[in-house]
Amino acid sequence: MRVQNKVIVVTGGGSGIGRALVLHVLAKGARVAAVDLNPAALRETAQLAGAQASRLSTHELNITDRVAVAALPAQVVAAHGAVDGLINNAGIIQPFVRVPDLDEATIERVMNVNFYGTVWMTKAFLPHLLARPEAHIVNISSMGGFVPVPGQTIYGAAKAAVKLFTEGLYSELLETKVRVTVVFPGAVNTNITANSGVSSLPRTDKQPAITPLPAERAAQIIIEGMERNRFRVLVGNDATMMDRLYRLNPQFAVRLIFRQMKSLLGG
Repeated sequence: MRVQNKVIVVTGGGSGIGRALVLHVLAKGARVAAVDLNPAALRETAQLAGAQASRLSTHELNITDRVAVAALPAQVVAAHGAVDGLINNAGIIQPFVRVPDLDEATIERVMNVNFYGTVWMTKAFLPHLLARPEAHIVNISSMGGFVPVPGQTIYGAAKAAVKLFTEGLYSELLETKVRVTVVFPGAVNTNITANSGVSSLPRTDKQPAITPLPAERAAQIIIEGMERNRFRVLVGNDATMMDRLYRLNPQFAVRLIFRQMKSLLGG
């Protein structure tokens, strides 16, 4: 689905990939409803949009709040007249610790934001999307949703749930005019650590094997995949490489990631 002249909802639109997505689709001629928990971040996104902000509405929202999410489609329709696309981008990571050291409240928060937030948003907007001549849902999973990263096991489980949820949704909507895409970003240069309430990444003496992709380039890849009605979109050379390696030899891929990342666990 081409985004020009369409109305696109983007969660996590206040920063990182979400902000880059908002600005990218605005530049391509779309109208955008940017959703984020942080009102100051939304205001900054609107400022960065410049003259294109006339086609932007901002919505302060906690996507884990089912009541607030259920009310959002009417607000978007009131602002833009319709809704044609939904990009479920909002997400958080967990502290880099092993599962026994992760408290229950953090586990629930990671699952609620990454998985249930995506589900609630999809359920809220799907009736509106089904009524459109064409529509599209894009759900952002992660490279960590198909290959485990030590110290991010619950995050990975949530993103794996997003993967299968999206694939099931794709199957269920095959005979409709709503297309569905699942996205697997690798390392992208964003402020997800701070936004997740994780004070900083653990220190490691190893140099990263892959340079993180700029958020603007990640957004471009995602929207290209959306406009081409792609089923799966891999973002970054690391995601592409690990996808191929995991298909070829899952155990080797898991051990490789562990060797590269185990220092993040501090022993």
